[in-house]
Amino acid sequence: MLPESTHNGLREQPMGELFKQLSDDLSTLVRQELTLARVEMAEKGKKAGVGVGMFGGAGIVALLALGALTTCLIAALATGMELWLAALIVTVVYAAVGGVIAMNAKNRVAEATPPVPEQTVETVKEDAQWAKTQLPSGKR
Repeated sequence: MLPESTHNGLREQPMGELFKQLSDDLSTLVRQELTLARVEMAEKGKKAGVGVGMFGGAGIVALLALGALTTCLIAALATGMELWLAALIVTVVYAAVGGVIAMNAKNRVAEATPPVPEQTVETVKEDAQWAKTQLPSGKR
C-alpha cells in the first residue's frame, strides 16, 4: 500500500503523466525480467556444458584405455585361462567403468534442467498478480 502522502500526490498528477510513469515503470520491469532470464539461462547453460563435457571426457578415456590397457590385461589374464574368457572379463570391467562415468555425466546434465528460467517465470507471475491488485475495483 502506498503512503498517504504519495497516494494524494498521485491523485493530483494529470492522467497523461501517470500513464507515462506507468509505461516507464513497465518498461523498466520488462527489461529487468529479461536480464534476469538471460542470467538464469546462462547459468543453466554452464551446468549443462559441464555435463556434456564429462560425456566427451568419458568417451576419450574409454578409447584410450581400449587400445593399450585392453591388450595388456587380456595378455595377463590369458596366462591363467582361455584367451576368449580373458577378453570377456576385460570387456565387462570397462563397460562398468564407462557406465559409472555416464551416470555421473547424466546427473550433471539433469541438474541444469528444465531449461527454463524458473526464477524469472515466478517473478513475472508475481508482477502480474501485483498489477492486478493495483487496478481500481470494477475496471478490470
